[in-house]
Amino acid sequence: MAYLWVKWLHIVSSTVLFGTGMGIAFFKWHSDRHEDARAQAAILRIVVAADWRFTAPAVIVQLVTGLWLAQNAGWSLNNGWIFWALTLYLFAGACWLPVLWLQIKMRSLAEVAAESGGALPANYHRYRRIWFALGAPAFLALLIVFYLMVFKPT
Repeated sequence: MAYLWVKWLHIVSSTVLFGTGMGIAFFKWHSDRHEDARAQAAILRIVVAADWRFTAPAVIVQLVTGLWLAQNAGWSLNNGWIFWALTLYLFAGACWLPVLWLQIKMRSLAEVAAESGGALPANYHRYRRIWFALGAPAFLALLIVFYLMVFKPT
């Protein structure tokens, strides 16, 4: 029975992780279409809060429950699909940590621009491009992880 509860928690946390990531990407992308520093600052305050409150805990729960499930199912972490799922998961995490840092930096830059009534600085736009360049492969990696978890190819 414990296995099913941990599996349920694993599925729920993967939904939170993926859904929060999609929501953050949507709102950030949508707000980036405008040069309004006040809007950027407001959206980025929400984005950073969502990452800390939802994404970060889901990342931890995903890893812990995934390892527990593999161990209790008798699967080796060197097993093909588990190895690749874990590798891609860690890759996505390696992309997410700088993305979180970039979001915090962009939020600060947008807040300063909003307070002064000025335009978003060049660094903001550079960070935004890096944010997207890291976010896109992380998103793709998580899609592949979902595929691997469902289909468990040999």
